[in-house]
Amino acid sequence: MKEDYQKVYDKIAELLDDASDAGYDDGSYGPVLLRLAWHSSGTYDKDTQTGGSNYATMRFAPESLHGANAGLNVARDLMEKVKEQFPWISYGDLWTLAGVAAIQEMGGPKIPWRAGRIDGIQDHATPDGRLPDATQGADHLRNIFYRMGFNDQEIVALSGAHALGRCHSNRSGFEGPWTFSPITVTNDYFKLLFDEKWVWKKWSGPKQLEDKKTRSLMMLPTDYVLTQDKSFKKFAKAYADDQDLFFKDFSAVVARLFELGVPPHQWRSQEPWIMKSSSD
Repeated sequence: MKEDYQKVYDKIAELLDDASDAGYDDGSYGPVLLRLAWHSSGTYDKDTQTGGSNYATMRFAPESLHGANAGLNVARDLMEKVKEQFPWISYGDLWTLAGVAAIQEMGGPKIPWRAGRIDGIQDHATPDGRLPDATQGADHLRNIFYRMGFNDQEIVALSGAHALGRCHSNRSGFEGPWTFSPITVTNDYFKLLFDEKWVWKKWSGPKQLEDKKTRSLMMLPTDYVLTQDKSFKKFAKAYADDQDLFFKDFSAVVARLFELGVPPHQWRSQEPWIMKSSSD
């Protein structure tokens, strides 16, 4: 059974670099696929046990149109190509497996993953406001992530996904990459937060910071708060100092994120699998 899913993984890995031919972003679809997996999982509410990756409800409006999901049609359309080739896989499994492939193929740690999500219906779609709002501060981050069942350390580890990709003014309103290597998983996001001097960008867009030195990188208010809040700062500093520690914690928390909202009896295997990367 794992072999079947490995074939899907391999196909996704193959598609990642098509982005350079298409002239998309920094030459990889990895970051936008990770964002799809993240945003389809991060709607979970532990109290009502709704949302999460189980039903892949971002296929439906209004969830597909929520501001936080702007631009993810790129990733969903790309995954349709894979779905055509492997029609038996559920969308929830496909999207989260794409997130795993994105991280592993961009030099990140192995992410334990298993199959078992099922496709839901429009009625399962979640209300707007369940994903983080980048203009906010520490209280907002805690409200959003505690609702999913995460703690301060896990909030900071998950924020490390911002090593990848960039913001687009025609999607989120923000603009620019967080790091100089936006298609490689590193702990640079944390290092840069502490090593660079960050100043407010003078522009007509939403409030964001830029590095004083090159003015080519950006941080969001929710990123900067990791250096200001005492509890967050402790973990962010630890990850800036130790990439192995970051990879270990990032792997564990992403694996948990991608499983949010899936009833245990649906899993196809007791233990998660480690998918082979194309470089293995």
